[in-house]
Amino acid sequence: MSYKNHITILISILLIILSIENISAQCSMCRAVLESNADNSAAEGINDGIVYLMAFPYLLMGGLGYYIYRTHQKQKKKSQSASS
Repeated sequence: MSYKNHITILISILLIILSIENISAQCSMCRAVLESNADNSAAEGINDGIVYLMAFPYLLMGGLGYYIYRTHQKQKKKSQSASS
C-alpha cells in the first residue's frame, strides 16, 4: 500500500471514532419516541429502518470481498499465462 492509502485509511478511522458520540445519541431519541407514541406503525417503521441499517454494512463488505477476490483471480490468471 502506498503512503497516500495509509493516510486515507487513518483519516477515515479517525473520523469514524470522532463521530461515535453523535451516532450513539440517536438511540435514546428513538427510544423516547417509541415510548411516548402508542401507535405501532412508528415502532414498525423504526424497526424496519434498523434492519436496513444492519444489512448495509454486510452488503458493502460482501461487495468489497468479491471485488478483492475477483482482482486476485485476474492477477493469478495473468501471472499463470505469462509464465507459460
